[in-house]
Amino acid sequence: MSGTKTLMVTSCGSGMMQKKNDHLNCQLISLSHSIKDHQRLGLVWSSSWSRSGKKKLRVRKNKGKQSSAATTCMVALNEGEVISEKSTTVKLSAMVALRNNNNKAFVNEMVNNLVAIFMPQNKTKGVVLQLVSTHLHPRTKEAKLSKETVLDLSKDHEVGTEGGISNYKIEFIVDSDFGIPGAITIVNNYDDEFFLERTTIEQNIHFACKSWVQPNKVYPEKRIFFVNKAYVPCETPNGMKELREKELRQLRGDGKGQRASRDRIYEYDVYNDLGNPDMGEGDRYARPTLGGQHNPYPTRCRTGRPPTTTDAKKESRPSESELIYVPRDEELDDIKREDIDQGKLLAMLRNIMPALIDKTIGNDGVFNIDNFIKEPVLPPLSWFPFNLGSAVQDVFKFDPPKTFSRERSHFLLDEEFGRQVLAAFPLSIERLKVFPPVSKLDPTIYGSVGSALKEEHIIGQIEGVSIQQALQENKLFVLDYHDVYLPFLDRINALEERKAYATTTILFLTKMGTLKPIAIQLALPTGNPNTSSKQVLTPPKDATSKWLWQLGKAHVSSNDSAFHTLVHHWLRIHACLEPLIIATHRQLSVMHPIFKLLHPHMRYTLKTNATARQTLINAEGTIETDHTPGRYCMQFTSAVYKDWWRFDMEDFPSDLIRRGLAVSDETQPHGIRLLIEDYPYADDGILIWSSIKKLVGTYVSHYYKNNNAISSDNELQSWYREFINLGHPDHKNASWWPKLDSPEDLASMLTAVIWLVSAQHAVLNFGQYPYGGYVPIRPPLMRKLIPKEEDPEYSDFVMDPERYFLSSLPSLFQASRFMAVINIGSTHSPDEEYIGSRNDLSSWSGEPEIIDSFNQFSMEIKSIEMAIKGRNADPKLKNRCGVDVLAYELLIPSSGRGATGRGVPNSVTA
Repeated sequence: MSGTKTLMVTSCGSGMMQKKNDHLNCQLISLSHSIKDHQRLGLVWSSSWSRSGKKKLRVRKNKGKQSSAATTCMVALNEGEVISEKSTTVKLSAMVALRNNNNKAFVNEMVNNLVAIFMPQNKTKGVVLQLVSTHLHPRTKEAKLSKETVLDLSKDHEVGTEGGISNYKIEFIVDSDFGIPGAITIVNNYDDEFFLERTTIEQNIHFACKSWVQPNKVYPEKRIFFVNKAYVPCETPNGMKELREKELRQLRGDGKGQRASRDRIYEYDVYNDLGNPDMGEGDRYARPTLGGQHNPYPTRCRTGRPPTTTDAKKESRPSESELIYVPRDEELDDIKREDIDQGKLLAMLRNIMPALIDKTIGNDGVFNIDNFIKEPVLPPLSWFPFNLGSAVQDVFKFDPPKTFSRERSHFLLDEEFGRQVLAAFPLSIERLKVFPPVSKLDPTIYGSVGSALKEEHIIGQIEGVSIQQALQENKLFVLDYHDVYLPFLDRINALEERKAYATTTILFLTKMGTLKPIAIQLALPTGNPNTSSKQVLTPPKDATSKWLWQLGKAHVSSNDSAFHTLVHHWLRIHACLEPLIIATHRQLSVMHPIFKLLHPHMRYTLKTNATARQTLINAEGTIETDHTPGRYCMQFTSAVYKDWWRFDMEDFPSDLIRRGLAVSDETQPHGIRLLIEDYPYADDGILIWSSIKKLVGTYVSHYYKNNNAISSDNELQSWYREFINLGHPDHKNASWWPKLDSPEDLASMLTAVIWLVSAQHAVLNFGQYPYGGYVPIRPPLMRKLIPKEEDPEYSDFVMDPERYFLSSLPSLFQASRFMAVINIGSTHSPDEEYIGSRNDLSSWSGEPEIIDSFNQFSMEIKSIEMAIKGRNADPKLKNRCGVDVLAYELLIPSSGRGATGRGVPNSVTA
């Protein structure tokens, strides 16, 4: 070490000299190696020369006087290595926090521990912890290690329990030249897992562990936890580099064998597990694999279950008692799981009577779901402690959806239809650029695809202007499901109790700023290029056309409901972003600043998706049974993914511009100008998106100063390549993938991702029950086509049109089952983490710029909430304020528990 410049650090603490067993208390607040950082923390520097002629710098805490108990450490500036003038060992105190576990297996482990006190065995129990220094040993060039410390849960003193967390005090023994702790390794010698919440060294070095630690007998490799600080790969301290790479290798697996529930392996696979061909009954339970040339699809988390006996290329389904694998730390916390279980129990109870009624009188009975929605209840009698009627309703009846009113009919009024297109279900509307709309389908396959919409259908509904003028003034809009539904209609309409059209709905923007539907085209395939099966409905002029118009709107709502759920919600958010989460865990270290930024935005998503594969999107799961495409639901999403989904169009402004709802305009505060001024989803969304963009831009520029910093970050580049090539292999050669060459590229991409999993998902998910829970005005499927005069059913329709309308809707049990499912999905759990809140700011304790940015973001989110409430009270905004107009709350950031119709969580939690 001849000629090595060294740094001498002196730390003193007032009053510490009086304590027994005074030990090393070097200031470990900042993990940066720069003198500037220490000066900012109030450390005073001085220089001297050692006997060997080496220049030394001495630092002490500026507290007015120096303690005689101060301990001196020297840090080599050239290698970041610690060298001692005199080798001694010292003790570092630490607090280890374990989450109290309700797991039965863990309770058994605790019992075994108690038994071991009275019946000692030779086998050593306990948790073995070891500190790893950020610095290398000068001779071995390996990271310095503390002595192993054993935490015995049956003997060590528990110093306190709070919020379900038990704290244990331990000590580490290190050499005086140990340097700064950068990681902890842990070996669990108990028979079962435990959850390590955090570890704190000397009250100022934090390890935010938050992970399950498995028994050593099952997983012999040491668990690695890093200090709670962000490092890009090239700035990783030498002592932590090998561990950083090792921990990532542990997460990737080898792609072989079946994953066990205790694993923490992230791997990719195709969707070959949705069907269950082994159940027989022909192809009733068989489903095609999603992923590959025939059915392109993003990948999902691999589980490795054995193949079915019927088809070796299909993965077998889990048993009823078995959960689909997700990496152990992706499982739900107890609070979330208990909340979902309670929701499932209520759903089962609320479906008992509708199921019995359907079985007793058949599902052709007149629709009567109103009887299963709660009535207002009177307060309890003074002599009775509670209201029995209220208690019964809480168990057996549904909360009223926002759109439900006993004073209204079963119809969705035209005005409310238009408002829902702009607010409740706002991602399908497009600006109409040509009239009539033009199909892109092949007429030799699907028959005449020319539109049946004519000028006479709408000219009387557009306030006296010509169609060309209405187009030029951006007054005409469309919900166009013609091309996505028509290829599936023959198969859908062959299903039992399932009838659908490919609908095209023209809407007009009135002078009031509201939308109204003015024409509906209903198309069926013919297979003959010379024939067409299309009919056009317009707003009613008599009693007959009134009922036909209502049936037409019901079929449009059925198309829209399925597309909203299957494409906008499941495909674009859940399915397309699952591989990004997998890639993040496989390629970005937990120390990587981008991992730390994304971490709260990945919470619960893999588990939510696994649950969907188990009970929702699987063969005859609730998605298939409750939505128009039936058994073809997932093939439907595959077709949309193949021809329409593009990652570069998924961010908020690009989506609005693609649909013709906005244009780029740098004169506007947020860079785009909306073509519908009162568009509640876009008006509120642009505020949240802009705040996310600002936060992410500041964050990225803090860590990446130039293009070279982006291109040289091997973890970051591997992450993006893997997301494309392994996450979306069927689109990997597409030319539209954004580049990742600059800090601006990265910021744009991350802004889009955070927007999608937070605000966009909130709009799609938490409005399902409040806006779509009352089935008569938004049916998820229809059971009858609209009768024509030559049809045998037309006479039944004319004699009792209301009865025909109600019998076209889902049966009573279908409706109650659908309501129960979306009620669970629309519910916030007590442990929800909302946008603007972060509980991990200690990761940036030495970086005030980042903490300030998060705090500013939090304040902006609160201001946005107040702004939205102000808009909802503005009588000029007809789409969110007025008599019988629902206030738009889907993008209000905060929420209480339940299906509130508001609240923007950080991640996809349902």
